[in-house]
Amino acid sequence: MTDQRSPVQERTVPARPAAWRRATVVGALMLAAFTFNTAENLPVGLLPLMADDLGVSLRAAGALVTGYALTVVVVSLPLAHLTRSVPRRYLLTALLALLAAGSWVSALDSVTYGPLLAARTATALAQALYWAVMGPVAVGLFPPERRGRVMGLLSIGGSLATVLGVPAGTWLGAHTGWHTPFAVLGALALASLVTVAVLLPTSRPTQGHAAYGVAPDRRRFLVVLATTALSVTGVFTAFTYVSVFLDEVSGLGEEAVSGVLLAFGAAAFAGITVYRPLLDRYPRATLVVPVSTQAVALLGLYALGDGKVAAVALLMLLGASVAPVFMATQTQVLHVAPGRTESALAANSVAFNVGVGLGALLGGALLAVVDVRGTVLVGGLLTVGALAVLTYPDGSAAR
Repeated sequence: MTDQRSPVQERTVPARPAAWRRATVVGALMLAAFTFNTAENLPVGLLPLMADDLGVSLRAAGALVTGYALTVVVVSLPLAHLTRSVPRRYLLTALLALLAAGSWVSALDSVTYGPLLAARTATALAQALYWAVMGPVAVGLFPPERRGRVMGLLSIGGSLATVLGVPAGTWLGAHTGWHTPFAVLGALALASLVTVAVLLPTSRPTQGHAAYGVAPDRRRFLVVLATTALSVTGVFTAFTYVSVFLDEVSGLGEEAVSGVLLAFGAAAFAGITVYRPLLDRYPRATLVVPVSTQAVALLGLYALGDGKVAAVALLMLLGASVAPVFMATQTQVLHVAPGRTESALAANSVAFNVGVGLGALLGGALLAVVDVRGTVLVGGLLTVGALAVLTYPDGSAAR
């Protein structure tokens, strides 16, 4: 018997669960975003401990981070396509189970480098799909006019990993062994898993307003992707070597770097908090303004970074710009996605991670031929390029 449902019927909005149930599910998705981002970056603070305990070089230990990011880039779009028809409650439950399992394998005292790398790869596979799926799921629980605010909440969960998760995990690992924070992450993943499995309604992936863009527009979608890629490449061309900049240009010394980076993370969290309630009312401004201030911060660091106070202030401005840019592009993708939103969000995640990798490579190449100040200048110019793409007449990514 053939399926006679029309596309309109496919997109019928299912009955929304009670407010407390929706809020609890969004809280669980925020917690999972925090856990995934912490799991991805936690080895950065524990590399010497991990390398020594595993009996491998720092370069090999670093592959636990770079291999993770590369996996996300490669598999995001294919996985989003392959799982298009899987009910989101079942899919998210499986992804969070992978996160919990990968974290607990990493926490085993007896784990060796090979199984640890496999566990990290499994977690990266789960994260690649999680960031594509969680937005439409969370947004679909609420009316369409609240898309931006819901995406902003998810961004808060992710940004807290930088401000709280990685520093706390690094401290815990230094005092109790590097396995312990991974065990904690496994417990957090389990809490998210149980909440989602019990409270998230089961529905077809194509049901609800969040499955498709509000105003599909392929050209504007490509503008968003270009803005993401250029702005992120610009940031990481400079930020990858920020500790060198603070030492050699600003004269702050190595002992001050951790404090400045903490201020950067706090500013990023503050930026998301400020921009989040404005995303639905001012979709254009909440993307154009942080891209503009990011350019100002990077070019300002190039011109004024030899002053200690100016360097710290401009790095905080950079932090307050970077996180809102990605949050705003994710919200814009939900608006202009030319097809299914999970595929569009996966493409934006790929653009972000490609920007991270290209920025690090470009910064390293520049560092070999110019001083570290040159990396900041090029990062600022790339961000100006992103702003030009975004604001080109009739080419804005936002209405």
